[in-house]
Amino acid sequence: MDKNRINIFILAAGRGERLRPISNHFPKPLMPVLGKTALQRVIERVSALPIKGIGVNACFMKVKVREWVDQSQFKDEITLFEEDAVIGTGGALKNAEGFLGDSAFLVHNSDVLSDIDLNKLLEHHNASGNLATLAVHDYPKFNTVLLDENGYLIDVMAGLKYPKGTLPAPTVAFTGIAVYGPGFLKFLPDGASSVVDAWLKGVAAGERIGTFDVTGHYWTDIGTLSTYASAVFNMLRQDGETVYVHPSVKKCEALEMQGYVVIEDGCDLRGIASLNNCILLPGSNAGALPPHPPLAKGGLRGGENYIMGPGFRVLLEDADMFGPTQEGRQLIGTGGSDRKYYRVTNGEGTQVLMQCDEDDPEYERHLEYTRFFTKHDVPVPQLISAEPENMRAIFEDAGDMSLYSWLKCPRTGEESESIYRKALDAVVSMHTISEEAFLEFPLLGKRVFDHEYFQWETDYFIERFVKGLWDISIYKGVILGKELDALALMADSLPKNVIHRDLQSQNIMVIKDGVRLIDFQGARIGPPAYDIASLLWDPYHCLDDALRERLIGYYVELMIAKTGGFDESSFRDSLVTCRLQRHMQALGAYGFLSKVKGKKYFLKYVPEGLRMLKEDIEFVGDNYPILKEIIMGL
Repeated sequence: MDKNRINIFILAAGRGERLRPISNHFPKPLMPVLGKTALQRVIERVSALPIKGIGVNACFMKVKVREWVDQSQFKDEITLFEEDAVIGTGGALKNAEGFLGDSAFLVHNSDVLSDIDLNKLLEHHNASGNLATLAVHDYPKFNTVLLDENGYLIDVMAGLKYPKGTLPAPTVAFTGIAVYGPGFLKFLPDGASSVVDAWLKGVAAGERIGTFDVTGHYWTDIGTLSTYASAVFNMLRQDGETVYVHPSVKKCEALEMQGYVVIEDGCDLRGIASLNNCILLPGSNAGALPPHPPLAKGGLRGGENYIMGPGFRVLLEDADMFGPTQEGRQLIGTGGSDRKYYRVTNGEGTQVLMQCDEDDPEYERHLEYTRFFTKHDVPVPQLISAEPENMRAIFEDAGDMSLYSWLKCPRTGEESESIYRKALDAVVSMHTISEEAFLEFPLLGKRVFDHEYFQWETDYFIERFVKGLWDISIYKGVILGKELDALALMADSLPKNVIHRDLQSQNIMVIKDGVRLIDFQGARIGPPAYDIASLLWDPYHCLDDALRERLIGYYVELMIAKTGGFDESSFRDSLVTCRLQRHMQALGAYGFLSKVKGKKYFLKYVPEGLRMLKEDIEFVGDNYPILKEIIMGL
């Protein structure tokens, strides 16, 4: 076996006292975090290391931990060390001495979630000659580890041993992650003990207990109700989401959702009317609980700012867990924009504050487009006030629930079709704005989705997706350029009207009385089929063919009723050209946002976007052979 391979030991025996009442039902390592237990998430992280095996200790609810291990995909790699009584962090390692004693080993608390680079920690330890290397960071709340000028351990719990202001050196916080040499085990006594005592014994014996500074990396433990909820909501944000619904949930009925919503496996949603900033744990039956005070007047069952579990509901009182705040304002939104949106309160309810950068060219356009669309009965969040000198504006609050997030919770076919029809009602109100009206509004009337802009989209796809994300060199570039030019000419020849231009499900907000269109400042004069391709062939949410065809028929009926002269045949013919354009643009954006902007969560939409693009090119590929060869080769 490779001598550089190490064992992992995951500390998972604690009772989770600070997590009550949750820990009355779930051992701390089996706390669910977006469909996976905390223990599974730690194992997935350490599995990237060159490991020999994984040790896990268990005491509290050890039968449940054993059952989880036996059913886990990692069961062949895990050695479970069951304890009759909690014997501490040191006792757990000593108890596993036979498993750990032949090489360096990494120890990781089961309640710690982080993005710390464990490979770099291991490399640092192997090159250091340390008896142990502790991953540490500057975390003032937990800074109790005293270091010398070279980063070696001097003492622990320094704040309790030295009078205020007399610390002889800086302090840092231990992350719960460390690498140990096998010699460390001799400093552990039989029976219950703490690794902290063994650190200090090692220092007293002349050994080096070193550190590896991971300040700046994401880190949290889930040892309290507040830190658990914060970790769950933060993981949602990191993934560009506001809603997580476990795949086992088959139906959400007429459930309304706002803020962050997490519905884990085995939840009973019957009787729930609304959820707002809630986590439903396995076994939850919120409909059986009495309404809590904020919802009692309306007789609604559900929750707002709660963790719910089997027979209990716990209020989450720390507003910071629901997202970053600035001057008491809550940051909202998860899209690709650099603009910041905050929810603010006034005496009558909530509104949304938009804050733009000083040089944002779309600030003024956003305001003017809002006024224009409101005038023409397009449902967009109404502008309440503006401060151009501060590059900010206040808008109607359209809530947190985009069509994309609303669809995360399984709906009946009737519900889904109904909400898409409402979206198409809104789109038709935009597509039927008269030419006279938009020509009198030069800010929009001069922004034509023309040959040049269509060609920019396909160049964007080649540069940001094919070359930028896939790192593929393009041959026959001259011929490809002619094909893309021909495609742009075809798209430019299509009938034009006012279009949204980015009409995907994240830009449609679902509210009680219908929908609101957002992020419309890219609106142009272009082919209506481009918007319909964006909405009904959306990589964010795939529709079945039968529903898509019914929705196209509904759109056509509306357009004929409103215009009288709408050419259905021409419109249907234009869809495949617009689909091809739109999917190349979307994939180019995913490449740019993930690689340049660092928003890696956009990568999860690439497979569906690419599948749709390949479907598009199959329809018209004979006209664009080089483009087809490139696309089908991705």
